[in-house]
Amino acid sequence: MQSNLAEVFMLRRLNKYSITAIVGTLLLAMAVTFAASRDTNRVDHVTLPQMSPIHVTLDNAIASNENRPGDHFEATVSEPVVVDGKTVIPEGAEVRGLVVDARHSGRLMGRARLELALETVDVNGEDYQIQTEPDFRVGHNHNKRNWALIGGGGGGGALIGALAAGGKGALIGGPIGAGAGLTVAYLTGKKDIRLPAESRLTFRLSEPTTIDVKS
Repeated sequence: MQSNLAEVFMLRRLNKYSITAIVGTLLLAMAVTFAASRDTNRVDHVTLPQMSPIHVTLDNAIASNENRPGDHFEATVSEPVVVDGKTVIPEGAEVRGLVVDARHSGRLMGRARLELALETVDVNGEDYQIQTEPDFRVGHNHNKRNWALIGGGGGGGALIGALAAGGKGALIGGPIGAGAGLTVAYLTGKKDIRLPAESRLTFRLSEPTTIDVKS
């Protein structure tokens, strides 16, 4: 009888220790899981310094004779932006830009202009406002080309007139040739700026930008 009682007490003590061990193990597992989830969800505030480059690829074409100031464009980050070993803006992030200025080319004068800047970047589903130095482009100058066409046309007309009718023919042929050169310059003079889709551009931050980065 006493032996049976001892066995009962022993089993009770073992069960008590087992329950305590199980509870302790569960609590430890819960604590480890909670700590891991906190580490996973931890967010670091990383500041990109001024003049940090952002390399993008245009999603759509932009042209000085088709777009207007105030138009928006879409682009994709083509290289990750990394600070102290942390990827702040991943490759493939979507950015939204603004056409700051766009002026089409004249036929005989007036150079084309195109000025672009970035406004926002999407990182992990959240849009961040950014300010960048403008990407500024100016078209070719008309003057040298126009004078070459007009002068060449006048010289050619004078030569043909001289061959045909002597000195008087040169006087007549010169203005006619110059007029023809002017016509060619007018018809072919537009030199607009066009950036096709997939064009690679680089912008630089004009102000520091803070972005939340998940650890």
